[in-house]
This record gives sequence, structure tokens and C-alpha cells, in this order.
Amino acid sequence: MPIQYSSIVQEHLATRTAVGLFDISHMGRLDFHGAGAAAFVERLVTRRVVELAPGLIRYALVCNEEGGILDDVLVYRFDDASDTPVQLVVNASNRPKILSWLDSQKNEDDDVRWTDRTAETCMIAVQGPKALAVASASMDVAPETLKYYTSQAATVLGCDGLVSRTGYTGEDGVEITVPRDSGLALWDALMAGASDVGGLPCGLGARDTLRLEAAMPLYGHE
Repeated sequence: MPIQYSSIVQEHLATRTAVGLFDISHMGRLDFHGAGAAAFVERLVTRRVVELAPGLIRYALVCNEEGGILDDVLVYRFDDASDTPVQLVVNASNRPKILSWLDSQKNEDDDVRWTDRTAETCMIAVQGPKALAVASASMDVAPETLKYYTSQAATVLGCDGLVSRTGYTGEDGVEITVPRDSGLALWDALMAGASDVGGLPCGLGARDTLRLEAAMPLYGHE
């Protein structure tokens, strides 16, 4: 993901007025498995996890033993009967640190294991007032039916994917996760729809100005 495709100002305004596309595949995606997955993650973050209803997502902090912040993350909660009761989305630069922290915090009696799916999947954020209309053309669910900070499994361009009503721009929109091999096709389809309504691909620069304008914190910056 580049700092900018065109200019930070153009990309910022496109997201505020139409739609901005962000390739956020660099974000870490960690799947947790086992009967103790939710309880294990709850020990590590500043939010309740065990009692979250399936489909809910919560912003949380991963803290060290002194209460210092290791990362800010999103906790995705799924059904306990599923193979993946919990997923964490972590900042890219902190992924190795968080993986090491997980290893150090696991006890012998914890019924949990995790899979780093970052390299196996792609994640694209579609943000802006026209984002839902653009995104809906590529999936079999109506994204406007999702509540804020919830997720749902979906068929995206014929493959299994995950859609969440989340973002880090202050605008409405969704974040879509698909298998790696489907990432380019999804980007091209979303880009075609975004171009028709004045949207743009956006880089890290606009992502930073947008989230800062919306008073959304980012680990290591504030």
C-alpha cells in the first residue's frame, strides 16, 4: 500500500464525498481455535470477549503486564461451535510482536491455538457515503443490513469471504476479507464501481488524515 496514489488531499476528499478504496491486506489477521479461544483472548485485551454475541466486533487494546499498550486491535467474535471462535486484526508492524506475546502468555492448560492468516488472505476497505452501493455489487449480502461493528460471512465474487461494517476513516463502509487468490479480482471490481461514482484508490497518507480528522487513535502515533 503506497503513501498515496494521486494526492493525499484528493484521496481524502474522494472518501468524504464518494468512496475511497484502501488495500489493507498488510494488517495482521490471526484466527483463534479451540474451546478456550475466547477466554484466552479476553485475558489479553481490554474488552470482554467470552460474552460477546457471534458477529460482534469490538475495538480493544492489547496490554503488557504493566498496563502499557502493545497494540490496538479489532476483536471479531464468531460462534463457539465454529472452527474460529475469535479473530484479531492487528497492526501490520506489530504482528510479530503480538505473535510473540501470544506465545509467552499461553499456559499448558489453555485449550487454544492460533493461525496467522495474513499471507493467505486479502482485506480491502471500502469507505465513504457511496461505499455500500459500490461494495454490494460484489457480494451476495446487502451490506446496509449489517449493523455498525458487526460481521457476516458472504460469497464475494464466487468465493467464501467475510464482510464487516467497520472502517477507520470516520465514514460509513465495509471491510472485505477474501482468499489471497481472489484479492486482485475483487480490487478490480471495486475499483470499476468506485470510478463510476468519483471514487479513488487511497493510500496510507489519506488513511492517516481521515482517521485523525475523525479522532480515531492509532498505536504509536498518539
